[in-house]
Amino acid sequence: MKQTPDLSAAGWRKSSYSAGGDNNCVEVADDHPGIVPVRDSKRPDGSALIFSVSSWSAFMAGVKSGADVHAVG
Repeated sequence: MKQTPDLSAAGWRKSSYSAGGDNNCVEVADDHPGIVPVRDSKRPDGSALIFSVSSWSAFMAGVKSGADVHAVG
């Protein structure tokens, strides 16, 4: 079983790709080797999504290229 990383001291920054100013922001923590924690800035005490570096890099490459991205679910 994978252990959930301790994010209590994470250095969070707002993504430059978040739209909507203070109302619609994603925060990313860059200081965790091998993973990229992402959270909703409106819920800093809530859960974070944990992505592998390769998955996050692929997602960001798609965002930067303007790829059509669809939510699943």
